[in-house]
Amino acid sequence: MKKEQTKESRKPVIEIKNLQKSFGQTKVLSDINLNLYEQENLVVLGKSGTGKSVLIKCIVGLLDADKGEINVFDQDVTKMKRKELNEMRLKIGFLFQSGALYDSMSVRQNMEFPLKRIRKDMKEKEMREKIMEVLENVGLADALEKMPSELSGGMRKRIGLARTIVVDPRIILYDEPTTGLDPTTSHEISQLILEVQEKYKTASIIITHDIPCARITGNRLVMLGDGEVYKEGGLQDFEDSDDPIIQSFFKSI
Repeated sequence: MKKEQTKESRKPVIEIKNLQKSFGQTKVLSDINLNLYEQENLVVLGKSGTGKSVLIKCIVGLLDADKGEINVFDQDVTKMKRKELNEMRLKIGFLFQSGALYDSMSVRQNMEFPLKRIRKDMKEKEMREKIMEVLENVGLADALEKMPSELSGGMRKRIGLARTIVVDPRIILYDEPTTGLDPTTSHEISQLILEVQEKYKTASIIITHDIPCARITGNRLVMLGDGEVYKEGGLQDFEDSDDPIIQSFFKSI
C-alpha cells in the first residue's frame, strides 16, 4: 500500500460536509464528512448498500444531494448551475464499472470522442499523438483500431481508463475498477491506477470491495457504515482493528 501522506502538507481538492442523500424513505447517506487531498488515492470501502457509488455520483452532480456541501476546487457543487457544473466536470474523470465504451466505435473513436468535445482547439496530429501516448501508458497501443467487442474485460477497463485520462483530469473517480476481473487482471488494473496517480499527479477516489486493490492503490482508507464515515485511516489501522464489524468485513473479502 502507498504511504499515507501528511494532510497538513496538502490542499483538499474535494471537501464534503454533512452530506445527506435519501431515496424515498430510505436514507443512504445521513452525515458524510470527508476530504480528498491533492495527489492522494483515497479508497472508500463498505458493504453493498452503504452509499459508496451514491457518494461519487453526488460529487459530480449525477445525483442531487438533499443536504450538505460538496466543495470541488473550492466551489460548492450543490449550488452550481448547469454551465458551472459542466465546466467542473471537465476536471474530473469518472471510470464506470463497465468501462462504458461506445460499442459502435473503435478504440480510436472512443478516445477521440472526449477530446473533440473538450479540447476543441486540438489539431488532428496532436490528438493522434495524445491518444497513442495514453494507450502506450496503459499497455494497449496495438488496440487502436479494435472494436470493444474484440477486447477482454481487462482490456476494456484499460481502454476505459485511457479514455478517462486522455483529457488530463485533475481528479479521477473509480467505481469498482476491478469488479468482474480475475485476480491477475485485478492486480494489473490496481498497479495501473497507481501508475496513473504517479505519472499524471491525479487525486482519486477508488470505490472497491477488493482489499488487494486497496492495499496497492490507497494512501488512505475510509469505511462507510450507517450513512456515515465509520472508520478512517491507513490499511494497517483497519487490519489491526479489533472492531468486529471491520474484522468481519475484511475476512469476508
